[in-house]
Amino acid sequence: MSTLFEFLPIGAYRTNPSGAVLRANSALVRMNGYETEAQWLEAINTDSDAWYVDPRRRKELREMLDRDGAIINFVSEVQSPRRSGQIWVREAAHAVRDADGTLLYYEGTIEDITANHLAQLALTQSEERWKLALESTGDGVWDWYVQTGVEFYSRRCKEIYGFAEDEVADRSDALDGRTHPDDVAQMQRDRETHFTGKAETYTNEHRILCKDGSWKWVLTRGMVISRDAQGQPLRMIGTHTDISARKEAEAQVWKQAHFDALTGLPNRRMLRQRLDNAIRRSQQSNQQLAILFVDLDHFKEVNDTLGHDNGDLLLVQAAQRIFDCVGVNDTVARMGGDEFTVVLCEAQGSEQVEAILHRMLGSLASAFPLGAEQVFVSASIGVALYPQNATLVEELLKHADQALYVAKGGGRNRFSFFTPSMQETAQLRARLAADLRLALSQQQFELVYQPIVHLASGGVHKAEALLRWHHPQRGAVSPAQFIPIAESTGLIIAIGEWVFQQAAQQVAQWRTRYGVDFQISVNKSPVQFHRPDKNQQTWGAQLQSMGLDGTSIAVEITEGLLLDTNDDVAQQLHTLRAAGIAISLDDFGTGYSSLTYLQRIDIDFIKIDQSFVCNLKPASTDLAVCKAIILLAHDLGMRVVAEGVETAEQRDLLVAAGCDFGQGYLFARPMAVAAFEDYMGRTP
Repeated sequence: MSTLFEFLPIGAYRTNPSGAVLRANSALVRMNGYETEAQWLEAINTDSDAWYVDPRRRKELREMLDRDGAIINFVSEVQSPRRSGQIWVREAAHAVRDADGTLLYYEGTIEDITANHLAQLALTQSEERWKLALESTGDGVWDWYVQTGVEFYSRRCKEIYGFAEDEVADRSDALDGRTHPDDVAQMQRDRETHFTGKAETYTNEHRILCKDGSWKWVLTRGMVISRDAQGQPLRMIGTHTDISARKEAEAQVWKQAHFDALTGLPNRRMLRQRLDNAIRRSQQSNQQLAILFVDLDHFKEVNDTLGHDNGDLLLVQAAQRIFDCVGVNDTVARMGGDEFTVVLCEAQGSEQVEAILHRMLGSLASAFPLGAEQVFVSASIGVALYPQNATLVEELLKHADQALYVAKGGGRNRFSFFTPSMQETAQLRARLAADLRLALSQQQFELVYQPIVHLASGGVHKAEALLRWHHPQRGAVSPAQFIPIAESTGLIIAIGEWVFQQAAQQVAQWRTRYGVDFQISVNKSPVQFHRPDKNQQTWGAQLQSMGLDGTSIAVEITEGLLLDTNDDVAQQLHTLRAAGIAISLDDFGTGYSSLTYLQRIDIDFIKIDQSFVCNLKPASTDLAVCKAIILLAHDLGMRVVAEGVETAEQRDLLVAAGCDFGQGYLFARPMAVAAFEDYMGRTP
């Protein structure tokens, strides 16, 4: 039985979800010059892209249908092997879905609009000619007799470039000859495109030399209005529009998108473009490239102590120093913060690269004058080589970053070349980071305790809680490995809270057994201060709820935290102190030790770093340092703990120097709870 589908006066079709045509009515079959539906279906399904003059139109239709579900007034130029010439059609279509939303098929209509389209096109072309004339108001107008070279310019056209009416000859080369050399070729190509009929109008942007010697950007538009019998252009008219302001704005936008506003160096986007180009040149010349990741050491301390303005000034000076160390064809880019990336194109061989690295480290280690201040920083540099280490940009950057990580971990103020073992180490860090996320919930952590001995009496009323990770496959994982990972991922916040709660429960038991003055020290990472859990009770409140005095816990912090000018960090330290929780300054002497920092908050204990203790000898420099620290601390009302005590000689020298407490293998290693209690049972 015939349906409306068959009797529609315009073409109609139906396709399956993949785009194959299932049905076509008689009007659509005739429109394409076929006699039967089967013939048309075979032709269109064999090569559906060939139906559109522009094959991209089919893809655009499908994308719009998938996005919107329906489409109307989709106009395209199409062709069919059974018709002579091409036609214009207008399509409408929509997706048909079942009650569950599953796509069943597409259906639509196709209407031949060739006559109307061509008529509209002719009208549009006519309107564009009028528009060209109307838009000339305020612009310069030119009238060019192409074959003779005679060209007339309006007064405004001459004024744009600073000329009086009698200062420009009526010749085409009067202004063409003042076109910027870099723009001539494109201008000629655009003219030829219009002359040959490939473009309906002529449009071009180029620079023209003004009377005063400056360059002015102009937009020129025109149209051939008469041709000879062979179709060659005879006469052409058009306009000049001053677009210098627009070009300047575009250049500014481009600069902002590709260069760092503070230092003027290329940014990440421009670096990527230059690195891609450098690799292509390197492939052609078979030469080596070196990619450097440069990170300023201790820059944050400068920012925090002297302010961001001085920090910015230091970055500008550092950028110039790095730039001065490389060649004219090399690239120095700022990645953000205190991170820079360098592409060395001219340094061939490891010796040349190392010479540049040493020069760069030396330059960055010199004093930076910041107003009335002089500050010192250093740099850590990671190096990856092309093509030795990698051939892909992303891998090169990743390897340079891994080398930088090693340089910083090795003590900073140094460089490190990438090696395959670094990749293995980075992969191990990634795997440990993934495993670390499960460690807390799967009860893989344990606290062990190391006694802190009162040196004068030998008594033990303090212990430090130390975290251990028992990995189910890897066994014991060193804290030196997993703590930095926990800090970088933010997992240290939850882990640190667990450590505190375990230590608090333990000290409650040991105060009952060993006396009410027993105290456990726990380490608190700077990350915990910077990203506190706002929903978590303060440690003081938690101790109070457990019936514990604040003095039962001492919190060990690093010197770097005292440099932090963040009000929130200072408030947290004061809150701990107000709750009676003791503050212990860990690894004293290895960072930015200063009376100014110590005065920012009340410190109860200073822990002398083991690097000073391990080499203690009579009349040694380390002994002098320890004595100075002990004297300073006592004058400020603080007590001193010496870490890493391993020999009786070290203990005796510390006792003689007046040190209050000792901690180290001489007394005991960190122990599990049962072993610690056994130790305490044997201690007088």
